[in-house]
Amino acid sequence: MFKNKTILVTGSCGFIGSYLCMRLLKECEDIKVVGLDNMNDYYDVSLKESRLNEIISLNKNFTFVKANLADKKALDELFNKYHFDIVVNLAAQAGVRYSIDHPDAYIESNIIGFYNILEECRYHKPEHLVYASSSSVYGGNSKIPFSTDDKVDNPVSLYAATKKSDELLAHAYSKLYAIPSTGLRFFTVYGPAGRPDMAYFSFTNKLVNNEKIKIFNYGNCQRDFTYIDDIVEGIIRVMDKAPTNEVPYAIYNIGNNHPENLMDFVRTLASVLIDNDVLPKDFDINNSMELVPMQPGDVPITYADTSALEKEFGFKPNTSLKDGLNEFAKWYKDYYKNKES
Repeated sequence: MFKNKTILVTGSCGFIGSYLCMRLLKECEDIKVVGLDNMNDYYDVSLKESRLNEIISLNKNFTFVKANLADKKALDELFNKYHFDIVVNLAAQAGVRYSIDHPDAYIESNIIGFYNILEECRYHKPEHLVYASSSSVYGGNSKIPFSTDDKVDNPVSLYAATKKSDELLAHAYSKLYAIPSTGLRFFTVYGPAGRPDMAYFSFTNKLVNNEKIKIFNYGNCQRDFTYIDDIVEGIIRVMDKAPTNEVPYAIYNIGNNHPENLMDFVRTLASVLIDNDVLPKDFDINNSMELVPMQPGDVPITYADTSALEKEFGFKPNTSLKDGLNEFAKWYKDYYKNKES
């Protein structure tokens, strides 16, 4: 798979991007991976550096470029130098709540940055452009599970609006310039070395420091938690099969197809943290929760219909929440224990 291909992965030091780079480098022979990341400080840069060092330690054909997607000149130089066969755009300003107070970052990265990627693909003609969209595009969709056939015209956050905009831009470029493009709507990705702003990670940090965690919508939320290995498996399968219809454009959900109640999620998280000695054996999660109202930009439920992914690629994410959180807990203990020593 991908033999003699040169692949660009943007956001290569991010959560999903780093896992994708490592998987490609470990499993694909005669492959060249170029990783691009701006290493911004949206969250702990040392975590991004740790991921990058892990990729580099594989001693494989990997090149890292520190650059910003909004820097058109830097992208021009990159595409002219490497003539990428496949482009995987995972770089984005993530986070729903952060977009309330920092809208500029989302316009720069998710709109201007993605436009620059599309322009490069227009002139350099890669075999396939795969890009990250988000389950947030479904907004307050009341029909569940969420299907890619559903209308997604009512975003409830700027982040969601930028991701929907990316899908529209990609469709226009696919139609105008015959660029094969596939958008992937990810559903609440979690796992080891993840993003510290995600609930499972931020909750763990707070619980370790004896702080209370806020349970939004008084616990009446459900999320379709999707383990990182399942996300990467989905990406790789999609990368290998560009759309060939008249307008070479496709969208897929990648989710676990199994929404979890927020209270159940918190109890499962506490349980695996206790089992892995991240929290003390006598820890009582009931004393560490504060029930609060829904936050702006949040939605009560996410639930992926993954039938199209299963039909086209023979794959359906299936890692259980307990197994996935257990892997995170093991990593968390090792990572922070090593940093302290």
